[in-house]
Amino acid sequence: MLAEGEYPNHARRLQPETSPTELNLPRVLCVLSSMLEKLVARNEKLMDDLSRQVDGLSRGTVRVGKSLNAFHGVRAPSISIPKYLERIYKYTNCSPSCFVVAYVYMDRLTHRHPDSLVISLNVHRLLVTSVMVASKMLDDEHYNNAVYARVGGVTNAELNKLELELLYLLEFRVMVSSRVFESYCLHLEKEMTINGTGLKIQRPLVTKGIDDHEVDISV
Repeated sequence: MLAEGEYPNHARRLQPETSPTELNLPRVLCVLSSMLEKLVARNEKLMDDLSRQVDGLSRGTVRVGKSLNAFHGVRAPSISIPKYLERIYKYTNCSPSCFVVAYVYMDRLTHRHPDSLVISLNVHRLLVTSVMVASKMLDDEHYNNAVYARVGGVTNAELNKLELELLYLLEFRVMVSSRVFESYCLHLEKEMTINGTGLKIQRPLVTKGIDDHEVDISV
């Protein structure tokens, strides 16, 4: 792990939303959000199909597996996956590479716990937790859990628990080799080609400041 570089006394406030054009968003956010939206839609359909097969149970009570239950919210957040990723990128100091590594973590989760599904009730918490852990592994400087909690719309205590849950589910396998990182970049680029863009994922790490006015959400 690189130097921790946290900001425990962080007191800056967040700025109102700006357009994606103004932010010059990394392409990885676009393709990752598209892939996750498709994954969630597919899994939601599976949940609906399973619910219809279970007499007397509502959709919300059906669980394929319990491994991701800690990440479940009471209801699906109103903020979309693309806007949520944009928010994380805008308000934290994480590099674009963190989103690739977060995708690696989520992919490892689904392979290690195939009975559990990424759905609208858990995808946001999985994302903010995965990006935060990735930032700690990749970036020389990163914000602490309290900042990620505020950006992600959860409490600090909850995010602390989710971080531990993620680490245990991954069996603390949070290191990502350059070979694995490159393979996931190529996979994301392939998705871009399928979607008709044919662009490449930016490899370099990028640092940026955090803005100064508050915009709070809750997931």
